[in-house]
Amino acid sequence: MIQLTAAVSPDTGDTAWLLTSAALVLLMVPGLALFYGGMVRVKSVLNMMMMVFGALAVVMVVWLFLGYSLAFGDDLGGGLLGDPTQYFGLSSLVEAQEGATDLIVFAAFQGLFCAITVGLIAGAIADRVKFGTWLLFAGLWTVLVYAPVAHWIFYYGDDTHAGGWMYDRLGALDFAGGTAVEINSGAAGLAAALVLGRRLGFGKDPMKPHNLTLTMIGAGLLWFGWFGFNAGSALAANHTAAIVFVNTLMAGCTGLLAWTLVEKVRDGHATSFGAASGVVAGLVAITPSCGAVSPVGATVVGVVAGAVCSVAVGWKHRFGYDDSLDVVGVHLVGGLVGTLLIGLLANSTVLGSDVEGLLYGGGFDQLGKQAVAAVATFSFSLLMTALLVWLLDRTVGFRVDPDDEALGVDLVIHAEAAYDLHPTGGARPHVGPGSGTLHF
Repeated sequence: MIQLTAAVSPDTGDTAWLLTSAALVLLMVPGLALFYGGMVRVKSVLNMMMMVFGALAVVMVVWLFLGYSLAFGDDLGGGLLGDPTQYFGLSSLVEAQEGATDLIVFAAFQGLFCAITVGLIAGAIADRVKFGTWLLFAGLWTVLVYAPVAHWIFYYGDDTHAGGWMYDRLGALDFAGGTAVEINSGAAGLAAALVLGRRLGFGKDPMKPHNLTLTMIGAGLLWFGWFGFNAGSALAANHTAAIVFVNTLMAGCTGLLAWTLVEKVRDGHATSFGAASGVVAGLVAITPSCGAVSPVGATVVGVVAGAVCSVAVGWKHRFGYDDSLDVVGVHLVGGLVGTLLIGLLANSTVLGSDVEGLLYGGGFDQLGKQAVAAVATFSFSLLMTALLVWLLDRTVGFRVDPDDEALGVDLVIHAEAAYDLHPTGGARPHVGPGSGTLHF
């Protein structure tokens, strides 16, 4: 990703592309809501969608006042964190100054990255958490986990200031968020699922997606928005953005083909659910590597991610953790695949630098750097998220009561049902003693 600075004169074409890309990333929010909403049981559809939309609202407010400064403010030392006061309220980016238009769009663009990342975590703890506590978690996680990792990998140094340690000192590459978004959300989802425990009936009751049509529509919207996510990270309407666009397309295609092929061989049939999941797996893996590999390399990334993730989603049953919507199997594993494959497939022709992957004669050097970045992100996110979820659960309470979970969080938390299949003339369903209690 190219770091913008206030000294750069704004280009109207580049600004237009970044505005468009930010809008595409925003479209990923309803895309994710539909994707996840179709995957849960009918009694949790609205709550799942509300968790994704609620995360967007909370994160963007926190990003305005604190998150952007922590991630992209001047480094406080050691490449660990930005100055929390530098861009408070983004007021310094509103003033009419050279380059300010680009910077404020960049701030919004990056804030939407954070919002999607938090929304992804929701899938790991579907069906069983309090909405109010989830919103509190979203704001705190943005400050304590996402902003630091974003500073490590996205904040580039120059001759006048130091950047984040993961990029500037280590030399790891991550074009659009394999560490800060994918590994980060996957590790956080795993931590939250472990601390909060399994859903009632996990491993015994059927917990199949209730509406695969919604899931397929959501996957399509995510794929469309992902072009803004990845190609927009070039921050310019240039050749790099064009290569990234093609790489994003190819990885999604081969991710779909690889996942459904594994299904066909393993289960005897290819499913729409597998196709949607395969697209997302390919897109997840190409996110960090899209600016480092050729289109042929992107097809390899998609194939590996589709095949590996199709196996990884079954690990929750083998190891007993309840990752409701496969955030670990797709986003954590896919993010690791894409981040590590940079060390194998990085192409100096694409990068415009002397960095080469192992398969291009570059040795193990870049692969080692990618591994350190992946392990550091995973460890930090897992530990910090586990501590945060544990503290919230012990103080304000994070998980809903068993009776409420059994009845369904849509009815108990939001007093609504996703589908009015049996109209009763407007009468509200009874919610009271013995059937759950309405709460926020």
